[in-house]
Amino acid sequence: MKAIAKTGEPARRRLSRRALLAGMAAAPFVRGASAQGSWPNRPLQVMVPYPPAGGADTTARILYAKVGAILGQQFVIENRGGAGGTIGEALVAKAVPDGYSILHDATAFSVNGALYSNLPFDYNRDFDAVALVSLVPNILVVTPSLPVKTLADVIAYAKAAPDGIDIASSGNGTLQHLSLEMFRFMTGAKVNHVPYRGGGPALNDVIAGQVKFYFANGSAVVGMIQGGQVKAIAHTGKGRLKSLPDVPPASDTLPGFEAYEWNGVFVPHGTPPEIVSTLSGAINEAIGSPEVKERFEHLNIDSRPNTPEEFRAFVKDQMERWSKVVKEANIKLG
Repeated sequence: MKAIAKTGEPARRRLSRRALLAGMAAAPFVRGASAQGSWPNRPLQVMVPYPPAGGADTTARILYAKVGAILGQQFVIENRGGAGGTIGEALVAKAVPDGYSILHDATAFSVNGALYSNLPFDYNRDFDAVALVSLVPNILVVTPSLPVKTLADVIAYAKAAPDGIDIASSGNGTLQHLSLEMFRFMTGAKVNHVPYRGGGPALNDVIAGQVKFYFANGSAVVGMIQGGQVKAIAHTGKGRLKSLPDVPPASDTLPGFEAYEWNGVFVPHGTPPEIVSTLSGAINEAIGSPEVKERFEHLNIDSRPNTPEEFRAFVKDQMERWSKVVKEANIKLG
């Protein structure tokens, strides 16, 4: 196996319980009074447990501008990145379940339980599902000069390479990492994982040819594909993409190959059902509105009406899918 690039993350990271608890103590999410009167009657706090300008942050800012208009209250977004999202998640897990603390999370919600062994909260016990907001597939992109056009070409290329192929990821335990592990399992090809500290550095090296393969976020890479900086091979969703109709799904070649970056909304367990229902209804109204739909489609984001029960079932399925991949690949972060 080839040496990992110096830009990569260490294969194992120790998640600090002390850091989690310290972050919780400093946050407004764990304080606050119970809801009184009609809900909502004051601004709501939305935790995005990732840095600004990422996929979850982008969908949150589009979504809650509309949801706020529907419900007549401001949704204040706070970004609290770190430890794969678990620091921000911990804050909401311990918040008062009064409908004023909301978690806008991503695929990591369904993966972290398998990656981290010592979290001070439980994903199944401490959160109630509200609504699925968005679905974005990964897109397998390659350096433009590489002589492959289809996923079958990539598989043949990988199997013919004596040392296998290097595939970048945006970090250990990310969906991009799990996608390449699933590719490894389903094809039997030798794959060398090259983790980076984020998708930007990974894409830069794919463009430069330093690493030639990457399962990129389907929203982040559209402009680069259209501009010819990288070549798109297949995406990990279903059907055809509106912004890239010539890119086929990977499942055409590898049946069952499916991986989405998703965003969804959760509240602390015990939040009154009538509040969950009202919030879910407002979110569904927002994602169905022309202005949100147009902005989502431009970013290659799919969305669909759903109930809290349907979203809960979706998350359960995602947890089962990714915990299996994490176990088979022996990925541990803490």
